[in-house]
Amino acid sequence: MKHLIVLALGVAALSSGCASIVNGQNQSLSVATLHQGQPVTDANCKLSNDKGVWYIKTPGSTTVRRSYENLAVLCDKPGLDSGLTSAKSSTKAMAFGNILFGGIIGVGVDTATGAAYDYPDLITVEMAANPVAAPVVIAPVVSAPAQEVKVSN
Repeated sequence: MKHLIVLALGVAALSSGCASIVNGQNQSLSVATLHQGQPVTDANCKLSNDKGVWYIKTPGSTTVRRSYENLAVLCDKPGLDSGLTSAKSSTKAMAFGNILFGGIIGVGVDTATGAAYDYPDLITVEMAANPVAAPVVIAPVVSAPAQEVKVSN
């Protein structure tokens, strides 16, 4: 009976707690762009971290690799200044349970693969107006002819 209890506890410990098994290395998220509080459509966005680069047209969704690093999001659309934001990477609570159930190896695997981290499900990027700049007129530089200077002792 004692061996059966130990075996059941061992199986339970090995089958739970590991973030890489439960959620994996990838995360689906959505990106939206705004200008003065109004939605902006068809902005081209580049999402990047140390695990890769992904492209999306807003509003839209994509799947990214999780990482300890924040996710940089750069969006462009003609007529607007580029919008740039950083989605904070946070450690999932499940990763702390891995200390108990997966041990140091489980923690190492989850931190190395990024499975221990999460980004917000919705990332919003604010775009600014790109006013048409007044043309800059550059006047030609007129140079005077060189003159000889005599120095007396």
